[in-house]
Amino acid sequence: MNLLEVRSLTRGEILHHVSEVNADKTPQRWFVSGRVKIWKRDASKVKVPIKHGLYINGYITEENMHLLNRS
Repeated sequence: MNLLEVRSLTRGEILHHVSEVNADKTPQRWFVSGRVKIWKRDASKVKVPIKHGLYINGYITEENMHLLNRS
C-alpha cells in the first residue's frame, strides 16, 4: 500500500498481510479498527489501528504500510 491508499482507509475495511499466512496457507486478515491519524507538521506520517483475531492489535505506520494489501 502507498500513502494515499492508507489515508483513504475507513473503519471496518479488511486488509491482507503480504508475507504472514494462516495454517491453511491463506494470507492473514487484518481489519481497520479505528480512524486514520495524520500529522499536520509531517504529511507523510500516518497511524492506523488494526486488529487480527480477538487479542492481536497493531498499527499501520509509514514504516510497515508496504506489508499490507487491500482485499
